Amino acid sequence: MIFLRHINFFLCIVFLCSFNVNSQATNNDYVVVIDPGHGGKDPGNRGNGYYEKNIVLNIALNVGSDLTKNNKNLKVIYTRKDDRFIDLYKRAQIANNANADLFISIHCDAHNSNAYGAGTFVLGLHANERNFKIAQKENSVIFLEEDYEEKYDGFDPNNPESVISLVLMQEEYLDQSIIAADYIQDFLVKDLNRKDRKVKQAGFVVLRNTYMPSVLVETGFLTNKIEGKYLNSSKGQKEIAKSISNGIVKYLSTIDAKKLNYNSIINTTKGTFKGDNNYIFKIQISASSKLLPLKSYNFKGLNNLSTINSNGLIKYYYGNTKSYKEAKKLLNKAIKAGFKSSFISVFKDGGLYDLKKYLSEFE
Repeated sequence: MIFLRHINFFLCIVFLCSFNVNSQATNNDYVVVIDPGHGGKDPGNRGNGYYEKNIVLNIALNVGSDLTKNNKNLKVIYTRKDDRFIDLYKRAQIANNANADLFISIHCDAHNSNAYGAGTFVLGLHANERNFKIAQKENSVIFLEEDYEEKYDGFDPNNPESVISLVLMQEEYLDQSIIAADYIQDFLVKDLNRKDRKVKQAGFVVLRNTYMPSVLVETGFLTNKIEGKYLNSSKGQKEIAKSISNGIVKYLSTIDAKKLNYNSIINTTKGTFKGDNNYIFKIQISASSKLLPLKSYNFKGLNNLSTINSNGLIKYYYGNTKSYKEAKKLLNKAIKAGFKSSFISVFKDGGLYDLKKYLSEFE
């Protein structure tokens, strides 16, 4: 009951945060928080004698280096830069205090089979027993923390029903989290020819209280001899970091391509963007389980507002245009108004369309 009483409180906090100007934002820079899993007294998994905590720290530091090397407008913050233990809730606090635009938690997987491959996760209900086991493994670290029952409001990593309340807290950012995860997964698979373990949903505590799009990356299996050796190598860690950073930048460039030097990292040549008048672009500025009147005073002076009810989640949109170029201008206006997590959505024939697919078709 203690756990359930806190759900509405957290929902209200999340909702209110989305409608407040980010007073700590500096010069509209993007902030990415990179979270190397485990650390200190928590070694992570020890597949084939390796230390997950050391491997993910090296990958995380390489990701940050790749990001900042090519983008002066992008700030990277780490939850840890050395071998120390950080409570899971403090990792979320670091991201929230930084007003981060994206939170990435990096891990290595383990299994009692010869499983291999890379996968990315966003917060959600477990689709199957395997996803639950992965989340259970990562969540079990809370048992190493003092007063964990009080800190996590009675959350039980071994109880699948505990995950339902976790999902409610991240509902506002689910769409964006999936988009970011999809880009990261694409680069891991296509750049490195890794086995594609797909983008999945599972109940990770570390993603629970972050008030921004959040993704957990399982970079591979230390328990697989070949993959474990690759993950433990400097070459493997740098290659994985490059793919993750490429995915991060690709995601952020869809929010505002002017701010980030996307081509400098990914080494692709963009063609002339032509677009197609059969598509409609809107800016998703927020989402909540509560319905607000579409009045400009409720949305920091923005007009031309609309909503879509998606399985009980109300998505709020600003603007309506057939021009992708104009949509980017609307996006900048929404961000300046205080909706820092806004992003472009594209519709075709009245239904939501995949923006990544649209850009690939008309780029």
